[in-house]
Amino acid sequence: MFQPALPLRNQDAHKGSFGSVAIIGGETGMVGAAFLAARAAVHCGAGRVYAAMLCKDAPSVDMCQPEIMLRSPAALSQLTQLDCVVIGPGLGLSNAAIDLLEFWLSKDIPLLLDADALNLIASHLHLAAIVVSRDAETVITPHPGEAARLLDTGSEYIQQNRIESALKLAKTLRVTCVLKGAGSVCAHHGGDWFINTSGNVALASGGTGDVLSGIIGSLMAQGLSGLQAAKLGVYVHGAAADALVGKGVGPIGLTASEVALEVRNIINQLNQDK
Repeated sequence: MFQPALPLRNQDAHKGSFGSVAIIGGETGMVGAAFLAARAAVHCGAGRVYAAMLCKDAPSVDMCQPEIMLRSPAALSQLTQLDCVVIGPGLGLSNAAIDLLEFWLSKDIPLLLDADALNLIASHLHLAAIVVSRDAETVITPHPGEAARLLDTGSEYIQQNRIESALKLAKTLRVTCVLKGAGSVCAHHGGDWFINTSGNVALASGGTGDVLSGIIGSLMAQGLSGLQAAKLGVYVHGAAADALVGKGVGPIGLTASEVALEVRNIINQLNQDK
């Protein structure tokens, strides 16, 4: 099901062949969210990974993953080689966050919107209008609470009507929607929808959603469509948790960082099976 969508890797390839992805977020107290997404993007094969933090005293290097190129939000906006931007992990709800989101929504570049980016869109109608008007690929990855805010309803309704809710979000915003949870729903604004069957309760821990955003953004930067990246992303994310639990790592205490590392193994296994 996924092998035809996996990026091909020629022997004469270079880092520019595998796309450039940027992660934007990391307000004060939430720098870890952006780092988790960026580290996942690195381990999923993007050729270049950038990260920009809103935190005023943000670190200049990720000592655990120095391959990530850290930039200020202003410097990041000057880059011309980006193939996908992930905005939302730890973004916050400040005026600076609103300005950054509005800026990137206006760009003709594939976007993945997660976390506070979705909360801002839910509470600012002009941002939602920009999303609808975009021509470039857009993927959103709400959990039930974020989906409820976007649809002006309750989380209980979302959980009782998961396929309908994912399709409504996809069609209303003209996006690919990944409604996260047990049996994540991937819905496209054209009407197609899929339910993921991988994953387990170990993923119910902080940071796993940030890792998923980095995975899907990395795959989009490597040339997959929004729907292809969403389907493959949620599958390998869940399969990584399944593999770790099968090895006796978790489900209790399994961390998002461990999932990101295991996703690399899953993707390489799929490539070897081609």
